[in-house]
Amino acid sequence: MQINTFIDLIGMNRLPMNYKDALISGVGGFLGIFGILMSSYWLLDPETAVLIVPSMGASAVLLFAAPHVPFSQPWNLVGGHAVSAIVGVFCWQWIPDYTVAASASVGIAISVMYLLRCIHPPGGATALAAVIGSERLHHLGYSYEYAPILLNTITILIVAVSFNALFKWRLYPAYLAFHKKKAEAYGPISHEDFVYALSHIDTMVDISEDDLIRIYELATKRKVKE
Repeated sequence: MQINTFIDLIGMNRLPMNYKDALISGVGGFLGIFGILMSSYWLLDPETAVLIVPSMGASAVLLFAAPHVPFSQPWNLVGGHAVSAIVGVFCWQWIPDYTVAASASVGIAISVMYLLRCIHPPGGATALAAVIGSERLHHLGYSYEYAPILLNTITILIVAVSFNALFKWRLYPAYLAFHKKKAEAYGPISHEDFVYALSHIDTMVDISEDDLIRIYELATKRKVKE
C-alpha cells in the first residue's frame, strides 16, 4: 500500500499546514478557558466556581480551531450544551442504574440535539458529566443548567466572537464571514481546482475534498434539470 493511500485511508489531512492559524487557534483556546475561569470565580461562590465542565475544552477546540463549521455556530454551542445539561441531570435523577444513566444521558442528548438542530459534540460530555460528576455537582440539580453550564457557554461565546473578529478571515459566527458574498455563475471546476482551493483556505474546513466534489456534482445536475 502506498503511503498516500494509507494516509487517505486513516483520514489524515494532506493539505498544507497553516502554522499561523494553528498559533492563533491555540491563543484563542487559552483565552476562552481563561475567560470562563475568571468569570466563574467572579460571579459564583468558590465551591461552584471550580466546577468548570471539561466539555468546554472541547468547545474551545471548535470555536477557535474551526469557527466556521456548523457544529461551532452559536445556536449549536448554546443550545447543545443547554439541552444536554438538562438531559444529563434528568438521567441522573430518574434512572437508578448508574451505567444505564450514564449511557442514556449521552444517547438521549444526541437525539435531542439532532431534533433541535443544535448538534454540538461537546454536549455529549456535558450530559455525561451530570451523571458521572462529583457529589458536589450532583447537589446542584437542575441549577447545573445555569451555573456552570450557561455561564461557561455564554462566556466562551463572547470570547470567541471578540477574538475571532481580530482576524478578518476568522469572523465568527460564520454568517459574518460569508453573508456578503453573492451567488455568481461559475464555470466547470476540476478536481485540481478543489485541491488548490482547499489548500488556500486559512481556517479549518470540516468537509473532505470528495464531499465538496459530490456537492458540486449534485448542484450542477440540479441546474441542468431546471
